[in-house]
Amino acid sequence: MALVSKSRPIHVFICAGESSGDMHGAAIIRSLKQSDASIHISAVAGSAMRAEDCEVLCPMESLNVMGIADVLKALPRIQKIGKDLLLWAEKERPDVVVLVDFPGFNMRLGEKLRKLAIPVLYYIAPKLWAWGRWRVKRLQGAQNQLASILPFEPAWFAKRGIEARYVGNPSAVACQAGWSQTELKSRLGMNKDQLLLALLPGSRKSELQRHTDVLIQSYQRLKQHFPDLRAVTTQAPSVSDTQMQPFVDAGIDVLNRLDEGYALRTDAALAVSGTATLELALWHTPTVLVYQTTAMTMWIGKRLVGTNCVGLANIILDDKRVMPELLQAHVNVAEIVAAVQPLLEKSTAYHAQQHAFHDLQHRLGESDPSDEVATMALAMIQR
Repeated sequence: MALVSKSRPIHVFICAGESSGDMHGAAIIRSLKQSDASIHISAVAGSAMRAEDCEVLCPMESLNVMGIADVLKALPRIQKIGKDLLLWAEKERPDVVVLVDFPGFNMRLGEKLRKLAIPVLYYIAPKLWAWGRWRVKRLQGAQNQLASILPFEPAWFAKRGIEARYVGNPSAVACQAGWSQTELKSRLGMNKDQLLLALLPGSRKSELQRHTDVLIQSYQRLKQHFPDLRAVTTQAPSVSDTQMQPFVDAGIDVLNRLDEGYALRTDAALAVSGTATLELALWHTPTVLVYQTTAMTMWIGKRLVGTNCVGLANIILDDKRVMPELLQAHVNVAEIVAAVQPLLEKSTAYHAQQHAFHDLQHRLGESDPSDEVATMALAMIQR
C-alpha cells in the first residue's frame, strides 16, 4: 500500500446510480471505515449509503430513471450533475474514486476524472461480454483498476487489453446465510415434507405484466399433479401491493425481500431471468428460467448478446443450460409444467442442477468483495 500522509483524513468519493449499486456502495463504506475510522467519504448515494454516514453530494435518485422517454427528459439534469461532480472533484481532489456499476453514467465520469489525474477504481465490471463490446475502448479510459464480480471476466477483459481482478461475488456471500428450507416452510405453516414452489415474476412493471398470469396458471396446473403443493413469491421494494394482488388472490404467500434471514431454499423455483436466478442457484434451489419481452428487443438481443444462455448461473457454468431456459413463445403453461414437474419429483434433472450449483458456489468462492474493493482503493492512494 502506498504511504499516506496523516496531514488530513483520506478522502474517498463513491458514485452509485441505482438501488443495487447503493447496497454495494454501503458495504464498501463499512469496509473502508473498519479499515480506518477517520476516512472521509463523499458520495452520490441512495438510502443505504446515506445510512452509513457519508457526505452526500447528490442523491442517487436524481440519476435513477428508466425508459427511453424518461431518460431523454432527464438528460439535461443528468448532464448537469456530471458537470457539477467534476467541478467538485477538481476543487476537492479526492484521493481515490470508486465507481459502482451504472456504466452509462459512470464510464463517462471515469474518463473525465482520470483526465484530472484522480485515480479511479471501477467496481462491478460492465458486462461488455454480453452487450456492448464496442465500449471496450471507453472502459479502458474510464478506470485505473477494474474489479470484477464474475470469475470468467478477467480472462475476457485481458484478451481486450484491460486488466481486471476478480474480487468475489456479492450474491455468493449473501446467499451463504438465510433461512434453511425447514425454517422457511415453518414460517409458512408447512410441514417439512410438503412441496414448496417459488414463483419470481421479476421486479419491473413490464416483467410483471408479461409473467404474472402464466406463473400463477402454471402453479395451478402443477397442483393437479401435486395436490399438497404450496407456492411462495417475493415482493421487491419497487413493486406495489396492487401488482402483487393476483398472487394473493391465488393463495400464494408473499414474502418481503428485506425480511431478516430472507432466503428461498424451496423444492423448486420458476423465475424470470435476473439476479434472482443466480441467488436461487446459490441457495441450491433447482429452477426453471422464463423470460418474455417484445419481439424487437429479442431480435436485437440475439444479434448483439455474446452468450448462448440468458441466465447468469448458466453463463458462469460454461454457458450451458444447466437451468432450463424457456423464452418468448416457450413461456406457456404446458412447457413450464413439463420443465418444473421433474424438479418437484426429485428426478435426475433435480439432482443434476444440485450438483452443478455446488460447482457454481466453488467457482464464485467466499471472498467478500466489499473488503477486497476497499483494500484495492486504499492501495491506489498516493499522497
